[in-house]
Amino acid sequence: MDRIRRHPVLEIPENRKKVGFFFKGKKLFGFEGEAVSSALIANGIQIFNIHKKGDTPQGLFCANGQCSHCTLIIDGFPLKSCVTPLKEGMEIYPLLHLPELPADDRPLENYRKIVEKCDVLVIGGGPSGLTATIELAKLGFSVILVDDKAKLGGKLLLQTHKFFGSIEDCYAGTRGIDIATILESELPNYPNVTIYTNAVVVGIFKDRKAGVFINNRNYSIIDFKGLVVSPGAREKSLIFPGNNLPGVYGAGAFQTLVNRDLVKSSERVFIVGSGNVGLIAAYHALQAGIHAVGICDILNSVSGYKVHADKIKRMGVPIYLNHTVLSAEGTDKVEKVTIARVDKNYQPILDTAKTFEVDTLLIAVGLSPVDEFYDMAKEFGFTVIKAGDAQEIAEASSAMFGGRIAGIQMAKLLGKKVYVDPGWSTKAEILKSKPGSVYDPVETVLTETFQPIIRCDEEIPCNPCTSVCPVNAIQLETKLGNIMDIPRYLGGCTGCGLCVLICPGLAITLARKINESTAEVILPHEYIPDFKVKDKIPVTDQQGNFLEEVEVLKIRFNKKYKTHLVHVKTSLENGAKISGIRVQPEKTVKPMAGPSFEYLPDNGIVCHCEMVTVKEIVDYIKEHKIRDVNQLKQIRVGMGACGGKNCSTLLPRIFKLAGVDWNEVTPGTKRPLSVEIPMYTLINEEDVE
Repeated sequence: MDRIRRHPVLEIPENRKKVGFFFKGKKLFGFEGEAVSSALIANGIQIFNIHKKGDTPQGLFCANGQCSHCTLIIDGFPLKSCVTPLKEGMEIYPLLHLPELPADDRPLENYRKIVEKCDVLVIGGGPSGLTATIELAKLGFSVILVDDKAKLGGKLLLQTHKFFGSIEDCYAGTRGIDIATILESELPNYPNVTIYTNAVVVGIFKDRKAGVFINNRNYSIIDFKGLVVSPGAREKSLIFPGNNLPGVYGAGAFQTLVNRDLVKSSERVFIVGSGNVGLIAAYHALQAGIHAVGICDILNSVSGYKVHADKIKRMGVPIYLNHTVLSAEGTDKVEKVTIARVDKNYQPILDTAKTFEVDTLLIAVGLSPVDEFYDMAKEFGFTVIKAGDAQEIAEASSAMFGGRIAGIQMAKLLGKKVYVDPGWSTKAEILKSKPGSVYDPVETVLTETFQPIIRCDEEIPCNPCTSVCPVNAIQLETKLGNIMDIPRYLGGCTGCGLCVLICPGLAITLARKINESTAEVILPHEYIPDFKVKDKIPVTDQQGNFLEEVEVLKIRFNKKYKTHLVHVKTSLENGAKISGIRVQPEKTVKPMAGPSFEYLPDNGIVCHCEMVTVKEIVDYIKEHKIRDVNQLKQIRVGMGACGGKNCSTLLPRIFKLAGVDWNEVTPGTKRPLSVEIPMYTLINEEDVE
């Protein structure tokens, strides 16, 4: 099995129960309770089903139950493998075209209607759902928290990097995986909280009830007074030839595989999108021992935090701005990706095309809120609030505050006299702020004592370095009057290294002058070192440019921050410039000798479930003068297993291509159920565990 067996941050579990299962009759092995999709990919299987249109192979895309790419026949039923836990002896087959209805003429027996009641139902156990639940529980409300994963925490469970923000308000400097544990550990203190994991709220109904599908077997009805909708967001897709090939993942799916399930899903990845998600995905790839060949973005500047981008470039990952993806190619799975520069109208300049050999293409072009239940609940007149990414796409640090606010607001709506701290809203707004101004770097003259060199020169919400310094040697400027201000070194450093260890952007080094020709620099390193003392290693400046080979003097590992401090001897000239250690050789990221592509944007897939192309939709809109999204169901758009949730975000662009103003178009009708469930579960014929 292709598993991650060593990781610089994550602990590799030693006692996971190994189970056998069968794929197409062949016995394979995985770990009990992990997603079936992850077990298959760990066994080298990327093709999960064959679509009826063109016998097109499909594989994993979102790993979040929000699309249909990973549907398999599992023990006789078509199920989304990314949210189906693996069990001993499972019989699994690829889905060939459409599933057959299983023959079952047994009479109804053992019927039992399962109904539970609560004051508040919380949908989604990510950062906002957890904090909303905690606030409501503190106020004495009975809460049922439902999450579709085996462990609470949402996207926090995928984040091995240290968080930005402030230590006081959102655990800044702590890794997301650890924040999830901190929040979850609070819940046992409240007996008025009931938790359902591996469970999905599949629908809400006008009589103020919700249907919940639990452990892929049982269906329960939950009667509630208030509803908090916090299920997060779904990956956006992108239209280009080959976008449906196995090996084209959403960035979150990739993080799920490598960070949650410890599956080495790839050898070489390319990433589309330079927001924080794309930048972090590259970092996670490198930590998992996977080459990050490059990142491209159609914009002329990085969308995410500059410190993230600088960090990635220092590791040896190139970022191609003003570039777009032209195509992905391969026989049954991704083998190559081609990108090209775009002109001022964002049209590709084909003679600038570059092709890279990769086995995985990560799509990190944004997220769409999963807020359908909120809209339905408002229509029904329910007491409902949404939180986290369902309310607004932002950083998880902001989502934690958003959840707390949502919990208090829900209590108020249910008649509780409560006080909402106005400071919470202010802090939440700051934490989700977009990057601000970029400042020129400060010139540093090295002395015989260590001093921090801070390369955090863009306004972002972050202050751990100032909070952790025991002598207050680092302070924020006062231009903005909040944690968006730039940190500056004021003098008096003791050389303790805490600022180097805690910085989420790895943007701080310590440096001192040894003599008139050499210097000592202390660098943060969040990888398992492949070097030892006295070795020579390559170091780079802030922008990732190679500076020199330096000698390793000392390697120290800090258990609390799970970060190495690497002492190196450098030239005095470069001592203040050195920012990081290159972990990926330049030859790894070079493109192929010549480009390989056939630029046919009309062939890009819009509706992945039903394999409907750009050209098919545009032609149909023009021919039939379509002004209602529901009419596109005639050509199967939105009729697949995802219920149109994914292709709907692309339709405004498609109507524009057809010459139709989106404001004149009637939106599509949403389905009453969010995911498919077997009919037998609705009547609970199975024994309830």
